[in-house]
Amino acid sequence: MFEYAPAPESRDIVDLKSSYGLFINGEFVDGSGKPFKTVNPATEEKLAEVATASSDDVDRAVQAARKAFGAWSGLPGAERAKYLFRIARIIQERARELAVLESLDNGKPIRESRDVDLPLVAAHFFYYAGWADKLGYAGFGRRTTDGHSGANPRPLGVAGQVIPWNFPLLMLAWKIAPALACGNTVVLKPAETTPLTALLFAEICQQADLPPGVVNIVTGAGETGAAVVAHPDVNKVAFTGSTEVGRVIARTVAGTDKKLTLELGGKAANIVFEDAALDQAVEGIVNGIFFNQGHVCCAGSRLLVQESIQDELLTALKRRLSTLRLGDPLDKNTDIGAINSAEQLAKIRQLSDLGESEGAERWSPACELPAKGYWFPPTLFTGVAQSHAIAREEIFGPVLSVLTFRTPAEAVEKANNTPYGLSAGIWTEKGSRILWMADKLRAGVVWANTFNRFDPTSPFGGYKESGYGREGGLLGLEAYLDV
Repeated sequence: MFEYAPAPESRDIVDLKSSYGLFINGEFVDGSGKPFKTVNPATEEKLAEVATASSDDVDRAVQAARKAFGAWSGLPGAERAKYLFRIARIIQERARELAVLESLDNGKPIRESRDVDLPLVAAHFFYYAGWADKLGYAGFGRRTTDGHSGANPRPLGVAGQVIPWNFPLLMLAWKIAPALACGNTVVLKPAETTPLTALLFAEICQQADLPPGVVNIVTGAGETGAAVVAHPDVNKVAFTGSTEVGRVIARTVAGTDKKLTLELGGKAANIVFEDAALDQAVEGIVNGIFFNQGHVCCAGSRLLVQESIQDELLTALKRRLSTLRLGDPLDKNTDIGAINSAEQLAKIRQLSDLGESEGAERWSPACELPAKGYWFPPTLFTGVAQSHAIAREEIFGPVLSVLTFRTPAEAVEKANNTPYGLSAGIWTEKGSRILWMADKLRAGVVWANTFNRFDPTSPFGGYKESGYGREGGLLGLEAYLDV
């Protein structure tokens, strides 16, 4: 392994305020609830104090969004597109600042924030800006004889959006960009542990001269999100997060006329056949589960490897894991950053200990963990049975469970033996096998000879306990339209 000198990214580019308020009707205002602190998970240092929105604050935000809806939805699509293009360009101009703040608040390596998250954030705003004046030609509603849509799709109204802590700014873009392109206004609640880039995005909205009330951002814990979801003047709810909270939201929305999309948990199978390019597959496995510390709902947390190459692949995989660098998220050499919170670290430890007690064999490379912060080494389990908790429950951390199969049919059966259905990966040189497997796998996204590859033009979502509805692409537009 090469020894790399530290290459830290400077924090000076971020103007970190001591306290942040709510963003309502185009202005930052105080919250009525008790403020909370957000911390750097790599050091446990306090970053800032953040306002908590009460139900009254949420009501103010929703009413501001409702008031702004008439003028915003009445704008020609080309005019709305100008704002989205402007936001996308400002995101590009301030990408370094946003990437540093994301890594400080979330714990992910700076090279992931810089090279993955931020380019995708801008790309989503650019993509949906391009659709804003073409909604009547997107194929929604009944068809006319000339092939165009016979209906004029209309925005739904006020969208209440609740996003998670694993990709704070990217999840914001996934939700806000299509909502605005379609003419809706937004009340967004970021995760309690990662609110800072959403609040910096509020500044970008001001910089872009977005009309007041079109985007509102309310911070707080679960109670604030619940108030957004339950508000009677919210027309559309979009949530990304745990399956447990998704069930609560579905019950809250049931019986109302609110439109709902849920993107929930996952326990994806990454399936490697004996004819796969081994080194390429190893890189895909590493990217599938250790990217963003495994804080990925579509992470390839179950490795299904064909029995004939199990030993060879595991040897190569362990060798590769021994080269991963864990440490300071702002160091450009870092591969594995910090776990986002003490609560999440405790969950990862609990499930990993349970895996050992159930009889699976645990392995991690020699890895020195920093004294402060929330850290967990890259870990894999062999000898895993399908009944083990580590093969069934979403750990949401850098933990890989290894199972084997002999035939493609057995691989499909094992891959589908999960309550989730968000994603899957296939590694083989045979195109016919890829197509056959993809048709059989009950997963919303199937990657072939790659993993964790995202594009704003491609829809993303799941089946079963992974939720319903799609984000991204044309289907991401439809979720915010009355068609």
